[in-house]
Amino acid sequence: MNAAVWELASSMLAIGLSWRQALPAIAVGHIIIAIVMVLNGTIGARLHVSFPVLNRSSFGFWFSYLSVISRVILAMFWFSILTFTGSECVYQMLKAIWPSIAHLPNYLSPGANITTSGMICYLLFWIIQFPFLLVSPQKIRWLFVVKAIIVPATWIAMAIWAFVRVPSSQGLFKHHTSLEGAALRWAWLRALNSALGLYSTLAVNIPDFTRYAKNERAQYIQMFIIPIAFTFAGFIGIAVTSAGIILYGEVLWDPLRLIDKWDNRAAAFFASFSFVLATLGTNISANTISAGNDLSALCPRYINIRRGQIICALIGGWALCPWEILAEATGFLAFMNGYTVFLGPFAGIMVTDYWLVHRGMVDVPSMYRPYGRYRYVGGVNWRAALALLISVPPNLPGLINSITPTIKVGGAVHLFDFAWLFGFTVASFVYYTTSVVFPAHETMLDETIFDDTKGDNKSVGSHNIREYEKAHSQSTATPVYV
Repeated sequence: MNAAVWELASSMLAIGLSWRQALPAIAVGHIIIAIVMVLNGTIGARLHVSFPVLNRSSFGFWFSYLSVISRVILAMFWFSILTFTGSECVYQMLKAIWPSIAHLPNYLSPGANITTSGMICYLLFWIIQFPFLLVSPQKIRWLFVVKAIIVPATWIAMAIWAFVRVPSSQGLFKHHTSLEGAALRWAWLRALNSALGLYSTLAVNIPDFTRYAKNERAQYIQMFIIPIAFTFAGFIGIAVTSAGIILYGEVLWDPLRLIDKWDNRAAAFFASFSFVLATLGTNISANTISAGNDLSALCPRYINIRRGQIICALIGGWALCPWEILAEATGFLAFMNGYTVFLGPFAGIMVTDYWLVHRGMVDVPSMYRPYGRYRYVGGVNWRAALALLISVPPNLPGLINSITPTIKVGGAVHLFDFAWLFGFTVASFVYYTTSVVFPAHETMLDETIFDDTKGDNKSVGSHNIREYEKAHSQSTATPVYV
């Protein structure tokens, strides 16, 4: 439960859908994502390896860094955006306590795209969340317990407020879609793609979390919890937004803009506090930990997960300047949603490689060897590269149009409306077909290898051994394949 989920659901009303179309889009989208998350999550729980390491078996040792770097960049940008969202929550809390902050003089230039009060609140929220990056998630479990108690209770209270102020017969259930025909169908697919995009990042790097599971069955509950929880949260966002349309005469899909309309300062404070908790928990778990895992894989000698989290907080929090992003790049959030163009194929290749191509039989130690079984051709699995080459470009015209609507791309814009599904399906088909027709025999096993007692040096082909020894010929130490 966080502001992005609320905004996802309520923004569907802004594009002309009613709750009758929006809720099924949210439910179907998260059922699909839940299946993918469990499939990828089972791999992490079974093998106990992180996403950057696991990806080497399907993309190739060096080509896997494309997906890892993409995930790092995405995590930093979303950390930046959510930190700005958190600062807006802090502003509403301070406004409820000290109304004069709304009239605080602005000492920054008009071109700064942020006011003095806005910068103060941004700094406050960044400082609030920074200490949580310095401790292990297991040690701050209490934070997520508190969030799990306070945030749902507050959201339910807001839903009750909405139904009391505006009876459903006059608000939610009275609202009907303004679209019909093809326009309605494309709008629904666009809403479905947005629902898929919301959790598409974690659907890819869920092994970062499930690798700590006691057993693979421990994470099966995601299959049921994710669709139920997201659909319920989406229903609340839609219900409250529908009430806001009647009460304030506009579609306030951003919950903080709606809270800003309230005269009850106590209600505004506690509602804003719930969004602070929600944003804090999401930023730590979904963004900084993910970035920390990926950065530690890119530079393991110098960066561990905690240092990676701090780097994410510094670059994402300050170098990216989210107030500039949101002010000057009106299509930026469309671009971020457009990341489903890449995340769908990434997820499709990962699922297909483990479950269909290798049937769950992989060599874990070789995932750590640059010249091991998963080197393929120069560290690149050309099958994965071809799958990306075929699945990504068809969606690029629609992505360009979403960022710059003045660029017309004709009917290609509609393909972007279901970019994740298209990318996932096409990439999976191309990867599976090429892997069957042109199999990588050195990666095919009869059983899973968990340690070197079975794999030993057999997983390293003679050609790759010669490459390794040539690359390390200047070393006086005997090469050790670990």
